[in-house]
Amino acid sequence: MEGKERREKILEMLETAEDPISGGELAKKLSVSRQVIVQDIALLRAVNKNILSTARGYLLYQQKEKKKVRCFQVSHTTEQIEDELTAIVDLGGRVLDVCVMHPIYGSITTDLFIFSRKDAADFVKKIKSQQTVPLKELTNGIHFHTVEADREEVLDAIEKALDEKKYLIRC
Repeated sequence: MEGKERREKILEMLETAEDPISGGELAKKLSVSRQVIVQDIALLRAVNKNILSTARGYLLYQQKEKKKVRCFQVSHTTEQIEDELTAIVDLGGRVLDVCVMHPIYGSITTDLFIFSRKDAADFVKKIKSQQTVPLKELTNGIHFHTVEADREEVLDAIEKALDEKKYLIRC
């Protein structure tokens, strides 16, 4: 299979997938190495395909309608991560990413795509099982989340909930 044909197949697979697809799974289905998939994804991104890398695999992010987005600056302990994330999703928000402002490296952002309680629990479980520390540890707990919702009122409710839990940092 030629590169162009393989990249079209990757897009087709991502468009029809209900969940993220891992690089290993794409490589197996297309009979190539994972590194070839990584290169193909980079080429697709270069032509403005909105392919996101999540902890669970690749995802084609297509907004069907215009959503409302707000960035929240927060701080909490590692033990409170799941509480913070579930507070957001329970109110109808979707956590798109996490960002820290590192004093040396500047802005470091990674996609999260936490849309449900299960996503939040899986994220926390992965942190524990990988014996790693969350990105917020680089900045003494201070980090940002981009949160998407269908309406401004949902974002207002999320802001209020984060403030009540003492996670929100007001600028």
